[in-house]
Amino acid sequence: MEFSWRKNLYVLWSGVFFCSMAYSMVIPFLSLFISHDLGVSKNVTLWSGLTFGITFLAGALIAPYWGSLSDKYGRKPMLLRSGFCLCGVYILTSLVQDPYQLLGVRILSGLLAGYVPSAIALVATNTPERNVGYSLGIMSTAGAAGSIVGPMIGGVLSKYIGYRECFLAAGGVVLISALIALFFVKEENFHRDQARSHVLDDFKEAIANRPLIRHLTVVLIVTTSVMVLEPLLTLYVVDLGASMGDASLSSGIIFSAVGIATVIAAPIWGKIGQRIGYQNTLIIGLVGGGLGNLLQLIFHNLYGFGILRFVYGLFFAAVYPSLNALIVKTTAPEFRGRAFSLNQSANQLGGMAGPIAGGAAAGFIPISIVFVLNGLLLLLTASVLRLNPLRRMMLGKRTAPKS
Repeated sequence: MEFSWRKNLYVLWSGVFFCSMAYSMVIPFLSLFISHDLGVSKNVTLWSGLTFGITFLAGALIAPYWGSLSDKYGRKPMLLRSGFCLCGVYILTSLVQDPYQLLGVRILSGLLAGYVPSAIALVATNTPERNVGYSLGIMSTAGAAGSIVGPMIGGVLSKYIGYRECFLAAGGVVLISALIALFFVKEENFHRDQARSHVLDDFKEAIANRPLIRHLTVVLIVTTSVMVLEPLLTLYVVDLGASMGDASLSSGIIFSAVGIATVIAAPIWGKIGQRIGYQNTLIIGLVGGGLGNLLQLIFHNLYGFGILRFVYGLFFAAVYPSLNALIVKTTAPEFRGRAFSLNQSANQLGGMAGPIAGGAAAGFIPISIVFVLNGLLLLLTASVLRLNPLRRMMLGKRTAPKS
């Protein structure tokens, strides 16, 4: 068992890394693919936003269903289902001839996704309790590492071999994730004789679990916070003095700075969470992330901005591992597949809402003010989380019987 959970951790880290790499390979040039290869000349930004956001919406709606199947049939079958299906979706994407077909395969991509939450759920349920925080911290670096490497590889491949060929390459990369799960992942602590639940019953059980709902709400908030800045970062880099020709490179480097910080800090935060508690670690991460956004008002050059985003990443790296660990601690083992699918739904909804909110806000207020509002949102969330146990403690003292 001791060797098995470590082996699963390293194997699934590799699988999530390749899956995230495949996804991030194609995102940077999706708008160019729509305008150049599919011949869309009007409303390109609208089509880009729609094809980007529809995947998140489809994933959010279907995730509870996959979670129900995960708890009935196991997390490994969900890894295989997602990996092989996504490989097929990328191949289909390389064949589309108009934006409507692209929209269809992007919906399919959302409906058939689920590799990452299944991998996290498998790690969470097959790791000894004392090592859960460390393991989830390690797992959170896989997606960050994939999102660092993917855009660079996708940028090079799309330039030298073409957009469609890059989709095929992404399909090959996600196929590696599926094969890793097929040959090397071992699932224990799972009983297939339990009855499969209904999605409506899962929602009722989740709603009755107030700590779980609180954690899912925080997931929605922080994902929205991260994604609010996605459509604005390149524009802000231009505001700071970068030329239009260098803006995409500069913003890519700044994106990578946050990812590199996450890879460095997330395992450390996982260990800290085991010592001081995941709730406290989460609050530290939210406060650090909030201050990192507020301090943006002080820095007015690219170098300062890049350094600040790196420091922001060092603190914000505490957030997702802590939330995953808290979800583990507040759910029964037989419900964890569904819990992490609901977590995926919250992530996907935040991923859809964030860019819309950021783009809308930037139309009325300066981008620097969007950073400030984002920082205040994270600080407010941290304050509510900190005050909530204090309020319960005070209520407990008032209702305690006097001796």
